[in-house]
Amino acid sequence: MIRERNVTEITHFILLGFSDLPKLLTLLFIAFLLIYITTVTWNLCLIILIKMDSHLHTPMYFFLGNLSFIDICYVTSTVPKMLSGFYQEQQTITVMGCAIQYFAFSLMGLSESCVMTAMAYDRYAAICSPLLYSSIMSPTLCVRMVLGCYTAAFSGSLPQFCAILRLYFCGPNIIDNFFCDIPQLLNLSCTDTFLSRVILAIITMIFGVTNAILIVISYVYIVLAILKITSAKGRSKAFNTCASHLTAVTLFYMSGVIVYLSSGTGSSSHLDRFGSVFYSVLIPMLNPLIYSLRNKEIKDALKKLPKKKGCC
Repeated sequence: MIRERNVTEITHFILLGFSDLPKLLTLLFIAFLLIYITTVTWNLCLIILIKMDSHLHTPMYFFLGNLSFIDICYVTSTVPKMLSGFYQEQQTITVMGCAIQYFAFSLMGLSESCVMTAMAYDRYAAICSPLLYSSIMSPTLCVRMVLGCYTAAFSGSLPQFCAILRLYFCGPNIIDNFFCDIPQLLNLSCTDTFLSRVILAIITMIFGVTNAILIVISYVYIVLAILKITSAKGRSKAFNTCASHLTAVTLFYMSGVIVYLSSGTGSSSHLDRFGSVFYSVLIPMLNPLIYSLRNKEIKDALKKLPKKKGCC
């Protein structure tokens, strides 16, 4: 479609990243590089460990392996581009490149939200119906649930991608962040963004609110089931099987909510940026640590590995 306008159409954006902190650039570059390497290494090692140890071939670790894969892709969608621009005079990205980056980022974020919901259901089945757990969480169901998570995430990311492609940008073209996030893109658009904002609101409601409600409902039943356990040791064991997942879910949702609420209220861009660092860079690094620190099965699996293969 040909647009008749008296203004020049923007073909690329400038990502400011952390250029306003010139004295800290070297330190930040090293920090983010180490975080990225650590994130990829930890999550990859967890995937390999789950694959190698037959004792970890259970629904919980099947979902955890997929979560680690998502976290690797999640952090890769933003950090390499950010690192490549640390010492460039201007870090630029095309409008199409920006849309593709956000599509990948959104796809992984929505996938993580869905997989965390599937993991909550898995914990519900394990604690509320322990005798039927194996039949409920069959391998076929687990595979279908994960495929459903990826399909749903794709279905949620594609409309946002198409909505971004329909936007027209005529300036300014500066994004005060280290990656292309949709709130900044909507604010920079010269065309009506009502439809794009409606799509974003619907996706947020379906994936953010609905998944959060399903997780809360699962944990209400889990807590009620734990309270019925008579022995303190039994209650502690049941709680420990959920503590890691609950911690990861809380960090993921709280950080995302804080960032997007602050973006909507027009608060400090610095707060938005560092909030984005937390939920898009730090959380993928923390997840394998959260799930491994107090996990006896993973610790036992690590001890069984030959030292020559001990990458973790």
